[in-house]
Amino acid sequence: MKLLSRKVTCNSHGQDSSYFLGWQEYEKNPYDELRNPSGIIQMGLAENQLSFDILESWLAENPDASGFKRNGESIFRELALFQDYHGLPAFKKALAEFMEEIRGNKVRFDSNKLVLTAGATSANETLMFCLAEPGEAFLLPTPYYPGFDRDLKWRTGVEIVPIQCYSSNNFQITEAALEEAYQRARKQNLRVKGVLVTNPSNPLGTTLSRQELNLLITFISAKGIHLISDEIYSGTVFNSPNFVSFMEVLQNLVNTNVWNRVHLVYSLSKDLGLPGFRVGAIYSNDKMVVATATKMSSFGLVSSQTQYLLSALLSDKKFSKNYIFENQKRLKKRHSMLVIGLENAGIKCLKSNAGLFCWVDMRHLLSSNSFDAEMELWKKIVYEVGLNISPGSSCHCSEPGWFRVCFANMSEDTLDLAMQRIKAFVESKLTNKSCNFRTPCHHHSIKNSSARKSLTKWVFRLSFHGYENER
Repeated sequence: MKLLSRKVTCNSHGQDSSYFLGWQEYEKNPYDELRNPSGIIQMGLAENQLSFDILESWLAENPDASGFKRNGESIFRELALFQDYHGLPAFKKALAEFMEEIRGNKVRFDSNKLVLTAGATSANETLMFCLAEPGEAFLLPTPYYPGFDRDLKWRTGVEIVPIQCYSSNNFQITEAALEEAYQRARKQNLRVKGVLVTNPSNPLGTTLSRQELNLLITFISAKGIHLISDEIYSGTVFNSPNFVSFMEVLQNLVNTNVWNRVHLVYSLSKDLGLPGFRVGAIYSNDKMVVATATKMSSFGLVSSQTQYLLSALLSDKKFSKNYIFENQKRLKKRHSMLVIGLENAGIKCLKSNAGLFCWVDMRHLLSSNSFDAEMELWKKIVYEVGLNISPGSSCHCSEPGWFRVCFANMSEDTLDLAMQRIKAFVESKLTNKSCNFRTPCHHHSIKNSSARKSLTKWVFRLSFHGYENER
């Protein structure tokens, strides 16, 4: 007799992905400026640490909110007891208004259509339970966030069918790619229930164009399926073109057959840099989806203490206006630091305008045009250079040689050190000189443009034996 369920022995969680393996290596040997200066720098974590000072300043100026008081009187007992599972009305109202502000007040959100969840992970999984049966499928454009293999599939039994996108058009979604993925799913006897996109994109750091938005609306209308728009990076847009939410497009489609088939996911993990607070949300015009998701949210509630604190924070319009502006300014500066640092090493990035990362092109550093060569290069960068970045294969990219590199979860000094390491790595290959990449060799330099041009043609011969003993 089996004493444990099949879920216990199921390996579809995705934790063996190189995306998570890189984290494990970092945790074994984390960089610290004083205690471990040769350790691995974490550049695989999309975390926004650039504006904590603004949050901490607000907390210092508003002790009642952080001390669980109202007009100087403690409300600890009130918050500690059972609250409405639907969420505190004041918080839902404040969150809806913040979502409007992030979108330039071009859309309105009804707090009654908002379902609170314990982060976007819970929100996306809940929507899978609401919209699909085990064995049915959602289409996702590649490259996509590696965690979706866990979030969407592991407990729900829903399948993911990739929409293959390519660098030739900057990984934009096309009608042909959508149709090809749909027909591929049908050949696999999978019923397609919807499309899920991240807008802005993780890992591309780009916003969907209006052409892509309209294309997706037309596609789901023709196929009679759903669309989930994961917009957790909507407040991180720091450059043109501006972010356009699917809810803005939907305003012109009231009472059409897609009005209640577009569902939005949001959280405060990226825009406010609060992943530890576990605050996510689902927004839908479908009453049955809202009702069912609300019932399911009892398995992953947001604590009443968190809701109380954040309702006060987000209700402060002076704070939210300043935070959004300043955070985007800081993201723009940090993004520029990474792009310029990589360019100095002869490495280019996909042009992007949002997010906490860049989609980095290292195809010219591969020993061959293959995913095996990509993994070899990734191991070299993790174990020898001491940078944890995410290989494109973990994001199901259709082409080898692309990597997601995060820039907002570290200090400027740490980012500068990371750029020194990667530059030393590249230059050592050009000059055939040995170098300790974690202590950059400043005498290595590319002195002329011809040497820089030759970088794009350079082929590395990579070998990774014995790294376990070198850590």
